[in-house]
Amino acid sequence: MRYIRPLSMEDAVGQLAGSSGTAAILAGGSDLLVRMKGGFIEPDLILDIKAIDGLSEIRETAEGFSIGAAVSCALMGESAALKREWPGVVEAAKLIGSKQVQGRCTIVGNLCNASPAADSVPALVAAGAMALIAGPAGRRTVAVEAVPTGPGKTSLAKGEIIEAILLDRRAPRSGDAYLRFIPRTEMDIAVVSAGVNLTLDE
Repeated sequence: MRYIRPLSMEDAVGQLAGSSGTAAILAGGSDLLVRMKGGFIEPDLILDIKAIDGLSEIRETAEGFSIGAAVSCALMGESAALKREWPGVVEAAKLIGSKQVQGRCTIVGNLCNASPAADSVPALVAAGAMALIAGPAGRRTVAVEAVPTGPGKTSLAKGEIIEAILLDRRAPRSGDAYLRFIPRTEMDIAVVSAGVNLTLDE
């Protein structure tokens, strides 16, 4: 098993595209490390993207927000601007695992894990979030719902990495929210969940 910690997205894409065997991307690791420890996967290459500039940042622009692939869910909960504009997205991110897990887990990892019970995905879909994908052919942007194709499967091609999640500025007179049903009161996987994003007219 090889462990590589690239310093640029170009290097990361090149390493991933040129790898043989199975490869895994390490951002938060809350899913990857559990699956490795349980013996479900044994990647030939682990690509740690946390040292890549900008991937651990939430950037606010005139168009909206860019949430880097290595931004933890806990960090999302600490962003006053993001909570003000997209409280439902932040609410969903803060329901993933425990406080300790939230310090590591990422919404990009939650999306790429492609679990039918992923908490952040319905809220992202409702918000119209887009995934910025870097790959050997350059960068492209797709709707987040186009990334998972089935349980544990995604539409990402060889060498492609989700660089960030993009959220537009919130429209006037609008709001979003996320709600899930779980058998227990805390720390459980959703049986069913719902995300909503509403904009009212005058």
